[in-house]
Amino acid sequence: MKKLIKISIITTMFFLISIFLASQMKVVNAIPVEKINSELKEINYQIIAVYPHASDAFTQGLIFHEGYLYESTGQYGSSSLRKTDYQSGEIIKSIQLDENYFGEGITIFANKIYQLSWRENKAFVYDLDFNLLKTFTYQGEGWGLTSNQDFLIMSDGSQYIYYRNPEDFEIVKKISITANDIPLNNINELQYLDGYLYANIWLEDYIVKIDLENAEVKAYLDLENIIDKDQYEHQLDVLNGIAYLEEKESFLVTGKLWPKLFEIVLLD
Repeated sequence: MKKLIKISIITTMFFLISIFLASQMKVVNAIPVEKINSELKEINYQIIAVYPHASDAFTQGLIFHEGYLYESTGQYGSSSLRKTDYQSGEIIKSIQLDENYFGEGITIFANKIYQLSWRENKAFVYDLDFNLLKTFTYQGEGWGLTSNQDFLIMSDGSQYIYYRNPEDFEIVKKISITANDIPLNNINELQYLDGYLYANIWLEDYIVKIDLENAEVKAYLDLENIIDKDQYEHQLDVLNGIAYLEEKESFLVTGKLWPKLFEIVLLD
């Protein structure tokens, strides 16, 4: 009996340790879109310009607003909020987050900047001059953030997308994203446009186009070959970062620690 109790205690401890270790990592179970549904439409694109991008920027979120690119960067001890001239790469304004925060997605709603943190359960709200106006707390992780005309739209690394009230950050609606009825996990950086959500998938080289009306992936954009990572001395991390330039009907895309920012147009 004592031996059985000892085995039971060891098993329980192993189970609890496994849960703890799993909680310390982002989920790595995104299924490549091609395997989810081979009939998904692939969107072709054309690069129309290439701009310099700060190679120290661990890009977590991008948003284009009134001629400038706003960027949230991650990593503990070096997370920041930046305003840049996207064509020259010049950082016009920048603030550092406290070393205890890991910066994540951002959006601009009603001339206020909303910035998420990863595991710290806190969202920051700034004016356009980066003055902190208030903070919100929320449950779970923060990954990507965008907005439509009425709500903030947030991802947390799962298959779920959350609509949040910009006044109090409370959840208004929650939807589950699928492709061919299979949940799509690791939804990361977001860009809303005309009823669709364009989303980076963490650890993958594509962006998916999600129809928010029925929460289904309709198409994908394969960016595997947009940059040659082998030609750079420092290691480039994953694709992440997408912003829409309304006046040009183009997108800006980049990745974590990438020295380049690409302007692309979708061809179909």
